[in-house]
Amino acid sequence: MRLAALFVAVLAVLGCAIADNAVDRTTMEVRGSQLWISGEITSRTPANFEAVIAENPQITVVVQEVMPGSLDDQAVLRMGYFLRDRRLNTHLTAQSEIYSGAVDLFLAGVRRTAQNGAVIGVHSWADGFSEGSSYPKGAAEHRANAQYTRDMLGSDAFYWFTLQAAPSDGIHEMTRGELARFGVLTQP
Repeated sequence: MRLAALFVAVLAVLGCAIADNAVDRTTMEVRGSQLWISGEITSRTPANFEAVIAENPQITVVVQEVMPGSLDDQAVLRMGYFLRDRRLNTHLTAQSEIYSGAVDLFLAGVRRTAQNGAVIGVHSWADGFSEGSSYPKGAAEHRANAQYTRDMLGSDAFYWFTLQAAPSDGIHEMTRGELARFGVLTQP
């Protein structure tokens, strides 16, 4: 009986996670040449992001406000490559707070700027079995994220740093020195 109850509980949790990922949890607002975005990235976010940019060719900068991360790593990579292909810049205001997958999106900017006070938080990922940091460096689980980081920054050193910076259930707020060391910002 306990096993059946556990199974039902697991299905309920998985159902909620799938439902959460099925709606776009971001808000986007065009302000002149800027697209202001906040919220959590889901599997629905890339299509909306692409549509807003297609409908507003004047956009040159994506300003990220408060973004706790993503529910779908592939969605982040899709948005990032789209952003870079269009040669857009990314910017953080003094009140911006971006974490996890939202940081990966930020990396896609051709020019990446942040005002003093902006928070950039990173951590390892987990896949339900293990922490990303526990997989060997050559493991297939690293391939897409390491390649994305190389494509955006010219090196995958930042990716490996994030895996060690904090566990998946924690967060490490990057220092100015770390941002400079890994080339996260193109200008302060």
